[in-house]
Amino acid sequence: MDEKKLRKERISLLNVPLDIVQENDLSFVVNELLSSEGPKNIVLLSLWDLLRARRNGDYRSYVMNAALVIPISKSLAGGSRFLQGKKAIRYMPFHFIIKLLSILEIRELSLYLIGGKKKTLEKAESNVSQTFPFLKVIGRHPGRFKKQKEGDVIEAIRKASPSLLLAGKGVHGEELWIHRHSDKMGCGMRLWCSDIIDVFANKKRHPSEYSFEHGLEWIGFCYRNPLRIFRIFPYLYYKLLLLIYKIRKW
Repeated sequence: MDEKKLRKERISLLNVPLDIVQENDLSFVVNELLSSEGPKNIVLLSLWDLLRARRNGDYRSYVMNAALVIPISKSLAGGSRFLQGKKAIRYMPFHFIIKLLSILEIRELSLYLIGGKKKTLEKAESNVSQTFPFLKVIGRHPGRFKKQKEGDVIEAIRKASPSLLLAGKGVHGEELWIHRHSDKMGCGMRLWCSDIIDVFANKKRHPSEYSFEHGLEWIGFCYRNPLRIFRIFPYLYYKLLLLIYKIRKW
């Protein structure tokens, strides 16, 4: 087995791809990604995203064609062990992005931010620049732009040619906006994370280490949006699917 396969292993969980990347190997994997050709979409995959990828054609294509699919839900790590006997490495989205920006800063590479409101985005950019002084923030654009301006925004990103396009809430179509325009924005990495602009601007807090490690981050999400409690039903459906797939393997 060659070195690349040892450092990143792609498995299939309920027919959805998942990459196993040890934290110590993340820098190597990202640098390999940066040196490769074409667009490089990175997906932070939750349980709900996995279920969505099983039924939504556009989103499934986005995940299936991603250069890197990183699990962020404890349920996915458990499902990987149950079905594949593999230990999937789960990352907290905020910490994964911080690690990614640190890798880019070491090489003095570039970042483009899109999403959020104008003042929030400006604050996020300022905080990122202070934290990563050797990372070049070469562009930003608020998320809520008119449809007729979309072509100009995409062209600005293409001309800037950032090493990483980091997109957050406010972009019409969310992560599918990246998928639909991927071939028009150059060959850098692209990553969608809904609340990342607000977190960088200190308007929202990311889950604590304790709650994330114990799979309790959903409590905070339910506090913000009580209707999320009904996600218990897709969670039970996921457990049933795991059992069905396990029985089929027997």
